Amino acid sequence: MTALDARPDTTTTLRFPTGFRWGTATAAYQIEGAAAEDGRTPSIWDTFSRIPGKVRNGDTGDIAADHYHRMREDVALMRRLGVTDYRFSVAWPRVQPTGRGPAVQKGLDFYRRLVDELRHAGIRPVATLYHWDLPQELEDAGGWPQRETAQRFGEYAGIMAQALGDRVATWTTLNEPWCAAFLGYGNGVHAPGRTSPTASLRAAHHFNLAHGWAAQVLRTELPSAAEISLTLNLHAVRAHTDSPDDLDAARRIDAVGNRIFLDPVFRGRLPEDLVRDTAQVTDWSFVLDGDLEVAAAPIDSLGINYYSPTVVAAGSSESPSPWAGAEQHVRFLPAPGPRTAMDWPVDADGLHELLIRLRDDLPGVPLVITENGAAYDDYADPSGEVHDPERVAYLHAHLSAVHRAIGEGADVRGYFLWSLLDNFEWAYGYSKRFGIVHVDFATQRRTFKDSARWYAEVIARGGLT
Repeated sequence: MTALDARPDTTTTLRFPTGFRWGTATAAYQIEGAAAEDGRTPSIWDTFSRIPGKVRNGDTGDIAADHYHRMREDVALMRRLGVTDYRFSVAWPRVQPTGRGPAVQKGLDFYRRLVDELRHAGIRPVATLYHWDLPQELEDAGGWPQRETAQRFGEYAGIMAQALGDRVATWTTLNEPWCAAFLGYGNGVHAPGRTSPTASLRAAHHFNLAHGWAAQVLRTELPSAAEISLTLNLHAVRAHTDSPDDLDAARRIDAVGNRIFLDPVFRGRLPEDLVRDTAQVTDWSFVLDGDLEVAAAPIDSLGINYYSPTVVAAGSSESPSPWAGAEQHVRFLPAPGPRTAMDWPVDADGLHELLIRLRDDLPGVPLVITENGAAYDDYADPSGEVHDPERVAYLHAHLSAVHRAIGEGADVRGYFLWSLLDNFEWAYGYSKRFGIVHVDFATQRRTFKDSARWYAEVIARGGLT
């Protein structure tokens, strides 16, 4: 019996709850390719990747993993893995090229085919409306620092709900708005590459507003049983010492890294300390009456993306910094332990800490791990096999942390491994591999890594040995 044919094993020591959702995740710009086909127009990442020096080796997502043409092959891979759910994102410029007006039917048809293929394979589709690929025309009009972009996003959400609402049960409005706001507009390492602390804070607020407007539209357009969610890359922040200055550094990063989204969405307010910390950057006058009530539109679950913890101490950061209001007060320290190919520390305890915090801070809110994984320097050996024991160890440790948190009362409903495929890794281009399926980008050949076989066994058993 091969790993991919595995059946439930009663020797499992860490069994997950019945109905736990086992998935994998991708993002449109990272895998689809077909960047100029069937009416798709440039996104900010198409533009950014063509600026010399912004993306390693001058790589672009023009072809990526060619998922647009190989979608059925990729769904067949998921079926072999045995995943119950697949989290994908919709490319906004593929279905509404200018960010305004009617949809392009060929773009919508691609996602209809994808969703139908998933359902035929017995896999539950989980749609993410925004994974960073803003139509370039909206950026030219001011991008996320402008209120109109949030309004346009609500209209786009309505288009997608009408197109796929009868066949997609779970909808995520935004993926990692922190990265999109602060890496895109704060320190410029992500698209669109702007470096303005004020713009990053305006963008963060408009992401909250966009989420709220989209959630309202989805609630109106979708069947009553549909699940509406938001995915945040919450930071597991640790102070280097218990000194007052280090603890204050951690508080500042928690404010601008976590509570800038958590408080508006779940409490309908801005963190008072964040407003104080950023007083020299902005007076927050762009927050209009009623905005925070919109941001607090009820949702059904919170998605959490986690890769590594954040360790801080009192000091100052390099400029330009994504941490608006904290640059002169916080320095970042390396966490101890082994590291991935991204030079990110491997620390599953950080995920456990985050889940327990959310258990306590957001009682009654179901949680889903929507991204978790690691990049390593994978390669196919002469026999064509791809051995990645470090990734297997990483995933085992983090799933164990999730299991421990569930046992301590955290309401975690599912786990989506990042990522199904090796892909375009943003500013790193094709130099970093997160997939459990190896992609030879020259031939587009897909090969299961050892981690894929391991994950299939975990899914089949419903837990870890």
